[in-house]
Amino acid sequence: MTEEDLREHEVRTALLGLLAEVGTVTATEAAGRLGYSSGLCSFHLRQLARHGYVEEAPHHGGRARPWRLKQRSTEAEASMEDGFGDWARGLEDESWRQWLDRRDQEPDEWRRDEAFSAIAYLTPEEMSRVAETIRRTLAPYQDREQRPLARPEGARPVALIARLFPLLPDTKSSEDED
Repeated sequence: MTEEDLREHEVRTALLGLLAEVGTVTATEAAGRLGYSSGLCSFHLRQLARHGYVEEAPHHGGRARPWRLKQRSTEAEASMEDGFGDWARGLEDESWRQWLDRRDQEPDEWRRDEAFSAIAYLTPEEMSRVAETIRRTLAPYQDREQRPLARPEGARPVALIARLFPLLPDTKSSEDED
């Protein structure tokens, strides 16, 4: 299965996103959260397992069959995991491009977006606190995905993307100073 195959397949993409968010799910739980049938989710979870993206999670008997993202143990598998992160960021970027291309077709109240970026000088601990503050700020809205009745009238899914990472030193400019 190529990244393109995954990108083109809505159900598999949704399942991978759900597993990344919640850790483990059964086909029935996935169906309830994503709005597909449990049979369809079960089929695609098995296909994702066949291609090395997911695996059965440990469970305590019963018929329930929980799944999780595959645990990576070797360097090659870790590289594959990095590829998944790249793939997910690519989907985010593609969604952003689609928004830019079509936002003039949206109702006036939705045409504005809230994109911003900033550079702040932080310690690793401060960077972690900023990330946790963002998570806490978003927490009151997270259950709306699973509970459609909790959504206010007019609510739509909105991509919330934050990437906190240290910038690498500019080695060229420091060499110029010497």
